[in-house]
Amino acid sequence: MDPLAIVMMIVAIVILWGGLIAAAIHLQRHPEED
Repeated sequence: MDPLAIVMMIVAIVILWGGLIAAAIHLQRHPEED
């Protein structure tokens, strides 16, 4: 793999997992009410 592909893969992983972690933190601070 060329360096550009590795950088793009790392960026995609960070965006994906960062969003997931941000959503989990948001849900803990503001739990859904039924």
